[in-house]
Amino acid sequence: MRLEVDIRAKSYTGANGKRHEVIAGIAFALQSGEVGVVVGPSGCGKSTMLRILAGLDTDYQGHVSQPAGARLAMVFQEPRLLPWRSVEDNVRLAAPGIADAKLAAIFGVLELDAHRSHFPGELSLGLARRVALARAVAVEPDFLILDEPLASLDDALAARLREEIATLVANRPMITLLVTHSVDDAVRLGDRIFLLSSRPARLLHTVPIEIPRVQRTDAIVAALKADLAQLDLSVS
Repeated sequence: MRLEVDIRAKSYTGANGKRHEVIAGIAFALQSGEVGVVVGPSGCGKSTMLRILAGLDTDYQGHVSQPAGARLAMVFQEPRLLPWRSVEDNVRLAAPGIADAKLAAIFGVLELDAHRSHFPGELSLGLARRVALARAVAVEPDFLILDEPLASLDDALAARLREEIATLVANRPMITLLVTHSVDDAVRLGDRIFLLSSRPARLLHTVPIEIPRVQRTDAIVAALKADLAQLDLSVS
């Protein structure tokens, strides 16, 4: 499976009648099994790009190509759980046919076993994000989109959830695309990093990381971050 993205332009007309350009050129490709990470400043158009990739916005110039019938799952910035349903029911509603053993395996990776019968209002933000991730993975997607799943978490919790995400994506040959503000998250999780400009978003650099995730020590991560810091992020 291969995802090909070529968004040449995206704009909209505001309430005042003015035209606003959001994306001015983003093109990349990802293969099955790869994790792509999009990094860019706040407001540059990352969420707009994700809506286009998810098929929620078709008003743009360009094309997005993925095999017909590919199963898509998306984890939004907010968990978006049904408050009147338990943790397990929230997941089973998305994947009603999931085998008990598969669900148990997902809950085990995400440390949710003790929370199966809890309701969203009883969960911390970190746990709620784990449930949203479990729901997405349970449908066995071919293409998984993660929109800043680690935002607003403390460093220790973000690190633990990052490791859990790495474990989940390693166990299924899907395409994963993660949006984040954190360069640290990008170099620890990504196989390919896409650096965007400020709005309107342009793809400035594509940075492949050949070192397997399990071999990325703190020293290697620091070196990768230093290399990224040397890149020219200005728009010519």
